[in-house]
Amino acid sequence: MSFNLTTILRESTLAHPDKPMLRLGPSTLSYGQVDQLSAQVAAGLRAAGLRRGDTVALQLPNVPQFVLAYFGALRAGLTLVPLNPLLKAPEVAYHLSDSGARLLITFDAFADEAVKGAAEAGDVRVYVVPSPGGGELPADTTPFDELVAAGAGADPADVEQMSPDDTAVVIYTSGTTGRPKGAELTHFQMFMAATVAAETFGYGDDDVAMAVLPLFHVFGLSSVMNSAVRAGATLVLVPRFEVDAVLDALEQHRVTVFCGVPTMFVALVHADLTGRDVSTLRVCVSGGASIPGEVIRGFEAAYPGTTILEGYGLSETSALATFNRSAEDRRVLSIGKRLYGCEVRVVDPDDRELPPGPDNVGEIVLRGHNIMKGYLGRPEATAEAMRGGWFHTGDLGHRDEDGFFYIVDRKKDLVIRGGFNVYPREIEEVLHTHPAVLEAAVIGRPDERLGEEVVAFVSLRPGSSAEPGEVVAFCKERLAAYKYPREVVVIDELPKGPSGKVLKTELRNR
Repeated sequence: MSFNLTTILRESTLAHPDKPMLRLGPSTLSYGQVDQLSAQVAAGLRAAGLRRGDTVALQLPNVPQFVLAYFGALRAGLTLVPLNPLLKAPEVAYHLSDSGARLLITFDAFADEAVKGAAEAGDVRVYVVPSPGGGELPADTTPFDELVAAGAGADPADVEQMSPDDTAVVIYTSGTTGRPKGAELTHFQMFMAATVAAETFGYGDDDVAMAVLPLFHVFGLSSVMNSAVRAGATLVLVPRFEVDAVLDALEQHRVTVFCGVPTMFVALVHADLTGRDVSTLRVCVSGGASIPGEVIRGFEAAYPGTTILEGYGLSETSALATFNRSAEDRRVLSIGKRLYGCEVRVVDPDDRELPPGPDNVGEIVLRGHNIMKGYLGRPEATAEAMRGGWFHTGDLGHRDEDGFFYIVDRKKDLVIRGGFNVYPREIEEVLHTHPAVLEAAVIGRPDERLGEEVVAFVSLRPGSSAEPGEVVAFCKERLAAYKYPREVVVIDELPKGPSGKVLKTELRNR
């Protein structure tokens, strides 16, 4: 059997080649144009020497070139690694080296850090997408347009035939130990994830979906972009979440489907809707963190005719695993029921399934078509996560008699800041490189705007001194903007238990 995820673009193009597929402000690209241009990118990548199975890293905001490069790489039989444009050079270098990427496509506003990271990683070619009115590109880079032009005349039907189990995308994620790990998602897994999500959301080819969630994140990539393309819908790109920009796009393009994280819904609840026509919005999908019931009620009151449905998933699950399917079949504070083809259990420490009930809290484990192939190059981590044939999420929850699941806490100390996953261990490793820092622990504290804010507690080496602001600046130089701690608290000694483990619970109580 042969299969390529690009099928979702090809089939929707064949069904309606002239239909608008991508919109950004006043610009529009049809399905036929995206199909042709992505075919040119594929031919350009081949001309650049890349061959089936090679890896391409993509570090772009929500602009049309992301979509062209994504489908271009896939149709050429390459593996795609989406990266956050805000990563600093050492982070870029790590991801490129770990994934074995041979080529990086980045945005001019972030090119300096990307070029330094690529140089540190070794022989990685860098192509740059210019922003409107952008300046000169850095040395040793090539304009992305040249990659497109190199494939002029390419046949859109020329798609590399892959095995369904071949890796299509590697999404980097991390726990509280070690550096980020690449979750390998196959062509078939991504196809099924898009298909099930599109059916669950009730997508039709007359829908208009907004992509303001970053496409480099699995939620935006799978549940927004892939699902919209699978259904033949129109995708409105918004590069950055700003309330007025979102409302302008919603009105201008008559958006019907909006996916976001709770902080976005909070901001939109309090937006001034005077004179605004938001009547086309029919369904919203919330993920990334738990959304409070009062936010759901407030939003649905402000945007009549709209329903917010909450789901749950991870990078390792190709986005969604559970979902509240409709206004009639949902429960506030629940992450919903299992999705088609995905099994969900709550288990005790010995992996025995627990019965329903709020007192029977255990770890949520999953299996099904949507579960990753494994962690790239990490067989031991894969075996640990997939022990017993079930993916262990590290999230604690329970279920009720009707099949609704509830998250109560995270086994991992993950901090979710503004919808972005922030992993304390990664920040702690940076803090430990500061010459004055002896010990460090990072936690999240509640924040009304962002959900959680990153706070670092540090103790200093004897005879050393450091001001909190200095430590913040130290981290800011070495970590992406969404990661570095906004607050540093210097204390004499971190609280520890009998085994010497830092008691983060005590730090949270402070």
